[in-house]
Amino acid sequence: MSIYKELYFKLFAAVADAVEDMEQANYGKALQRLITAQQEAEEGYISAEE
Repeated sequence: MSIYKELYFKLFAAVADAVEDMEQANYGKALQRLITAQQEAEEGYISAEE
């Protein structure tokens, strides 16, 4: 699977989970989940280019 597809699926899953967190008014958890997903995607992208 291409790195872009893999990263897309991971980010999409994190966004879906964050939406669920927000629906339950757990905004701090949603924010942390999104930040973590962003950082992991950036690291994955950088690692793939090396």
